[in-house]
Amino acid sequence: MEKEPILKVGILQAYREVAGTLKGPFLLNGTASFSGGFSARVGKGRIILSDAAGNEIIHDKEIHCAPLDNATFALLDVTIGVNFHWERKQEQTFRGELKLIRDKNDTLTAINIIPLEDYLASVVSSEMSAEAAPEFLKAHAVASRSWLMSTLRTIGNAGHTENESPGPALQAEEFVRYYHRVDHTLFDVCADDHCQRYQGITRMISENAREAVERTRGLFLVYDNNICDARYHKACGGLTDNFANTWENITVPYLTSVSDSAVAHDPIRTEEEARQWILRYQEAYCNTKDANTLRRILPSFDQETTDFFRWKVTYTRLELEEIIREKSGMDFGNLLSLTPLERGPSGRIVRLKIAGSKRTLTIGKELEIRRWLSRSHLYSSAFVVSAENDTSGFPVRFILHGAGWGHGVGLCQIGAAVMALKGFTAESILKHYFCGAELQKLY
Repeated sequence: MEKEPILKVGILQAYREVAGTLKGPFLLNGTASFSGGFSARVGKGRIILSDAAGNEIIHDKEIHCAPLDNATFALLDVTIGVNFHWERKQEQTFRGELKLIRDKNDTLTAINIIPLEDYLASVVSSEMSAEAAPEFLKAHAVASRSWLMSTLRTIGNAGHTENESPGPALQAEEFVRYYHRVDHTLFDVCADDHCQRYQGITRMISENAREAVERTRGLFLVYDNNICDARYHKACGGLTDNFANTWENITVPYLTSVSDSAVAHDPIRTEEEARQWILRYQEAYCNTKDANTLRRILPSFDQETTDFFRWKVTYTRLELEEIIREKSGMDFGNLLSLTPLERGPSGRIVRLKIAGSKRTLTIGKELEIRRWLSRSHLYSSAFVVSAENDTSGFPVRFILHGAGWGHGVGLCQIGAAVMALKGFTAESILKHYFCGAELQKLY
């Protein structure tokens, strides 16, 4: 049997100052006990921890705060949704230990040391609402646990970082990049959407998430005797996609396209099929606009995004030219056209040709496309393009009609939450999205 891991979760990274409150007594580096407001900064090669009045309490190369009597700690100005349209800062409260480390450029990293199952209770209620149906929360707990353990087992084996993916280098006509998990050097997993949302006990508005984790304790998705790399996203738009269309060009049998519906939808094969699919509201579990349902399944800040199933973005030509120039570092001149060259079965574009008066370039994969065409990120790369032209036929405006929210691979969170409300069990939800995977208790 496996053993429950103890995780190091990176909460803040590269901060000049970390401030917060130790809510109850904490043992500092095994010696002094302290509680109350604090701030930490780097000075003369050491971390200096001061109280709310500015009086130094302790200084050392690292500072380890161990809770006594179930004390918790809060951190101020924690950024969530980094570079996405919902980015903001929060005060967050955590269980477990706090570790402060001096990293490069004399900045600070704050790490929460916590058992995996306690971590998961927060992930489930940070990713989605803790008031969602119990069977969904159980399904999400299994998927999150599986993804995490699969990731921990591959640390150090990826051989590349986020900005050095093994896609082809920038060439004259094509640039393809995909974004892997970064092998963090100071901690196991980060606390934001890049890994899994983890907002401590800030999001623990009920015990539902903790109960879902406890009822599935040590339960994993397994395929061919290996723990599944159980990816998930917010809303597929009616069809999920294949692993290879977002990451490496390999087939992952349990991460292949499925219909997010009791009715089977054919995969998208042509541009006309993509246009018909995206411009119509298809039957799908994630196709819901019911306000009561969304309040029950989505965190408050995700409820601000109401057009996740089908969406529309309009740019003037000059505006889109500026965005592409900022994101790519290239001058395409006057933007002439955006042409999808390859799509996945969900309609997500894998390769997009950008034609301008000065240069033409094909880019991919889906996240790079989403980055280049938005100040933050497009909801997804499942979109069709319309252009409005002036009297000479020159484009003056580009309209993107899109579908879904996220990369579209694996479990569709909104779809799965709606399935649970319709009476599906956690096991049936997981087997629907992760084809051929089985459930196995490993500790």
